[in-house]
Parts: sequence; C-alpha cells; structure tokens
Amino acid sequence: MGELEQDERRQVAPADGGADRPVAAVVVDTPLAHLDRVFEYLVPPDLLGSARPGVRVRVRFAGRDLDGFVVARRVEPTHGGRLAPLRRVVSPEPVLTPELLALCRAVADRYAGTLRDVLRLAIPKRHAAAERALPADPPPRPPGERQDAAGEPGPGPWAAYPAGPAWLRRVATGEGPAAAWTALPGRLDGQDWPHALAWAAAAAVAGDRGAVLVVPDHRDVVRLDAAVAEVLGPGRHVRLTADQGPQARYTAWLKALRGHVPVVIGTRAAAFAPVRRLGLVAWWDDGDDLLVEPRAPYHHVGVVLQLRARQTGAALLAGGFARSLPTQARIEAGGLVAVTAAPAVVRAATPRVAVAGEGRDQQDDGAATRAHLPSHAWRVAKDALRDGPVLVQVPRRGYLPALTCAECRTPVRCARCHGPVAVGGPGQPPACRWCGRALPSGRFECRECGSGRVRSSVTGARRTAEEIGRAFPGAPVATSGSGEVLDTVPDQPALVIATPGAEPVARAGYAAVLLLDAWASLDLPVLDAATESFRRWAAAAAQVRPGRTVVLCGVPEGVTLPAVEALVRWDPGWLAARELADRRELGLPPAVRMARLSGTRRALGEALGQLELPAGAQLLGPMPARPVSRASNEGAGDEWHALVRAPLTGTAELARALVALRGLRSARKESDTVSVRLDPVDW
Repeated sequence: MGELEQDERRQVAPADGGADRPVAAVVVDTPLAHLDRVFEYLVPPDLLGSARPGVRVRVRFAGRDLDGFVVARRVEPTHGGRLAPLRRVVSPEPVLTPELLALCRAVADRYAGTLRDVLRLAIPKRHAAAERALPADPPPRPPGERQDAAGEPGPGPWAAYPAGPAWLRRVATGEGPAAAWTALPGRLDGQDWPHALAWAAAAAVAGDRGAVLVVPDHRDVVRLDAAVAEVLGPGRHVRLTADQGPQARYTAWLKALRGHVPVVIGTRAAAFAPVRRLGLVAWWDDGDDLLVEPRAPYHHVGVVLQLRARQTGAALLAGGFARSLPTQARIEAGGLVAVTAAPAVVRAATPRVAVAGEGRDQQDDGAATRAHLPSHAWRVAKDALRDGPVLVQVPRRGYLPALTCAECRTPVRCARCHGPVAVGGPGQPPACRWCGRALPSGRFECRECGSGRVRSSVTGARRTAEEIGRAFPGAPVATSGSGEVLDTVPDQPALVIATPGAEPVARAGYAAVLLLDAWASLDLPVLDAATESFRRWAAAAAQVRPGRTVVLCGVPEGVTLPAVEALVRWDPGWLAARELADRRELGLPPAVRMARLSGTRRALGEALGQLELPAGAQLLGPMPARPVSRASNEGAGDEWHALVRAPLTGTAELARALVALRGLRSARKESDTVSVRLDPVDW
C-alpha cells in the first residue's frame, strides 16, 4: 500500500495531458479489496488530449467495461505486458483533483478501507445536463458588490468567547488555528450557533479562502443555510446533501470545483467538497452518530476534516454544546485549543436545572400521576405554558418500546430470537421488535423470578403525548420524531413532545424543558452512555430561554451520576475529561485504537487465523454478537465478532494489517464475508 501511495504522488502529471505521456494510470471501480491499486492503460491517439488526470473513463477490466478515474499520465508503463486501451473518456471534467485524491487515499488508509469505497462517497455520480448548464468559469463579481461578509469581519457571535475574536483574526489572515468550541446555550437569532459558524466562514472568505461546514442533519442545514446567506450574502455558498436530486447535488459540487462559490455547507456528503483554496473546515455536534458514515469504510466526518486541515493548512473548528471524548483527547494532546465563554457568562446563559428522582412526588398530584411526571415537573410545565411552548424530550419513539418484569425489572425477551418485546400501539399485544412474534396472552413467566406480570420500562413518544395531553387539558400537543420531524414551532403555549435529535426550534426559545426517563438514556447499552446522555440533554436544554427551568426526570436516586452533575453545572469539559481519564485507566477508546471484525463463527475463526497482529495489539474474543438463542444450534450460524485493541501509536500498523487481511480473503474468493471496522461506534 505504501508503494502505491508513493507511486501516485510521483506520477501525477500536468493537467494538459500530452502525446509524450501515452500511458494512463487508472483507479478502477471494483469492490475487490485485493485490487485496490492503479492499473495501466494505453491512451488511444484520439484521447491523448482529453484523458487528463482526474477525468472519468471507461476501461475493459476482467472481461467487463467498468468506470474509473485517471490519476496520472506516464511516459512509460511500469507493467511489462501488453496494455489494453482506454475505452472512452466519460467526461472531460477533472473531478478527481490531486488534493481530493490524496484525501481519499488518506481516509482509506486510516480506516482500513479501499480507495474505491471512499471515491464513491466523495464524488457524486455524473449528470451530463448539469455539466453543460454550468459555465466553466465563475461569473465576474458585479462592480461594487462586496467580496466577503464585510471586508474585515467583526467578532459577531464570537465576542462572547474570550479567544473567539483572536481565532477569527487568525483565520482571516490565512493561518490554520484548530479549536474546539463549546457553544453557549440560550442564544437567540443572530447569536446562535449557525450564525457563529457563518461568521467563521466569513473570516475565511475575507482571507480569499474557502470553507466547508458540516452539520448532522437536514434541519441543521436549513438553519445554517439561512445564517450563511445572511452573513455572506446571496450566491456565495451552496448546499450539498445526500438527499438532493442527482442534478442538484452534482451542480452544487461542480460550483465548488469550478470556483463559483467559496463556501459549501451540508451533511456528511459535504466533507469531501472540492472547495478551492480551502481555509476552514468545521463541523457541529461532534458526538452525533449521524456524522459517522454507515457505509464502508465507516469514517467519521471529524476525522476526514482533520485530515483535510492537515493536508491543506486550513483552520479547523469542532463545535457543540457537549464535548466528545476524541475532541477532549485532542485538547489534552495540544492538537486543539478550547474556545469557551468566561464562567460568569456561562452562568448567566445556562438554565436552572432541577433534578427529579424516579417517580418522586407523583402521588402528590393526580394530574402529575396521570402524566407519569414528578409533581415539580408538572408544576413547571403548567406555569411555563402561560407564556410559551414547553419542550418534552422523550428518549424513545413509539408507544411502549420496552417491557420488563413487574417484580424484578428483568427485560422481557422473545423466546424465539431473544429480541426485545414492546407494545406498538393502543390495544396491540406485546410483540418482539426483531421477529414480530407476539407474546402469548397470559403465558408470560419471568426467567429470573417466575412472575407473570409485565410493566413498561420506558414510555415512547406517542404514549407520552397521550398521557401529557390528558394531564394538560386544552393545551395544544405537537409531536416531533420518527415519521414526522418538525422544523419549528410557533412562540405560543403548546406542549412539544420530541425524541432526541428531533426537537423543533422555537424562535424565542422554550419557556421550559422537561427531560423524561433519564435512566433510559443512562442505561443505553453503549460505551458512551454517559456522554451521549449529556449530549442529548444539552441539545434540548440549550433551547430554553435564559433563566428558565429545565427539569431532568427519572434520575436514579441514591447515586451520584457524572452526566447529571455535568448538566446541573453545565460543564461538558469536566465530564469529558473525567470519562477520558477512566478510559485511559481501563484501556478503552479513544485512549486506544479498536477494530471490530464481524462474521459467521466459521468465517471469523478463519479470518483471525489469517490476521497478522502488529506488535502491541491484543485480540479480544471471538464472541457472539447477540445472546445465543436455543434455535441457533449454539450460535454456529449466528453473527460473531472479535475486537482488536492497539495503542494509538500503532494505528497505521493495525490498519495495514486489516487491509492485508481483506486483500487476502478477497484474492482467495472466500465465500463468507468478514466485516472490518476501525473505531466502531456501536459496540
């Protein structure tokens, strides 16, 4: 792999091609891992001028016509045999620039992937009509029209942060400062996080450079789009998201490639946008799993943008109300500088957080009991409804998404597949969420205590809306979650029931926020349960009006929980530092590098026998990915997985070992697939 990378750097030719370089090095679009290298083709005389580095071509490969990209033109072939000719040039547009090629190669190497996997995510499919419709050169700016936000941009929202103005000035003068920004809650229009990102982009544009801004979802893109248009003016940026139509997405991508706009905003798809003279890369809400690509090589947007900043010298900004552990690790290592507000400013901006225990005071008020709310939460909501909307965050969607034994609280599991049992709606019988098998009526028996009674362990958004609606008669109730996500709600009294990440924006802020079933978030079966719980709570609590109340309901009593303490103190840095220290002591990510291999028991065993672990790496497993069911022949056909733990200094060696394993199994045409994933987020 190292030889291939050096060869690609050495062989990149000038953009004009030329008759003196009749050999084209091509990356072929093939999914086979052992073919992750360039192949040489002869350039026919009629294509000598158009088959430039970066263009799309069609080539003959293994008896089929496949797509590919020219990555270099060479004077002589390195291959000793006869070269096949290029079939044709699909488009003369050099979409794979040297900078983008280097980035994609770096991402593939970092995540033990293939260059083809990254290229199919980085470059959208060609749309011929879009290529023809867009002028090759950007139009001249009209005389007198401002070239950036306002010449030398002022601090704007960054004035609230002591280090903010200085960081902006460094970006505007062409430097590449890297910062981790903890945003203040309760900021209204003009001072909120979308406007802060827009001002950061304006600083890059003021220095005659471009910017890439990435956010988790479509609703964030809408807010950021409005803020960037307001700060930069019209025609200075494009949106790039995966849900755009083929022509719209390719047109936006071409506008960045051809220099029509200096700023690109969007979701994961925007991380590879070919912005010219890149001066800033930024992403929002680092801990959101929507920033992790669900397709191979499963990269995180933050890592991609860090690689871009390192290659181009661009400034870097990671922002959010919470702080992820990888970001905290980079702060402690000196790679990022924390940009936070002064303690007095934080205290003035943060809401009052009240903690209500599990079921506390419900018996004191009939309405609170019917709504399954602590009395304090019910009173806060009742008072707040007099002058504005109240946000109620429910950790789970659905009706009754989880059931437990009424006596010992053991989760109810399906007898067939061991999946969780839930109630899908009013009047529906309990059924398995995995296989759909209904729980036989009157035949449940707890495997731990023998009880025949069940209870709901967590209430879903739909059931919560029913119960709270009855507790507050006359108050409008709106729901936002799976199936229908609201972008905004009017500044009028209403109850807004939302799942995490689906909270609509209230223009003047919420009058109060209730965070229900805190224990359900804290009990998430993931390593990041504490930091993820805080991130979800903070995202909702940040939308309350300054000085108003946030009630955290359902906190287990009699125990001190760091995530709850961090929310009360509004100190995400303290929580991240504490969690990271624990991870270092236990040898868990991000203090170490972790890889996961998944497959059938037989295939995984073969792969582990073929894997050559680098020095310092440790194998954990193999083990069943799910509890073994009685009908699965003791797990022989179920999915199994194994973990490989390595020191951070051995990241490159571990990735190369995994690449070699994938190449070996691909070359041998192994029938059973083994999935390889570095930095898994769901283990």
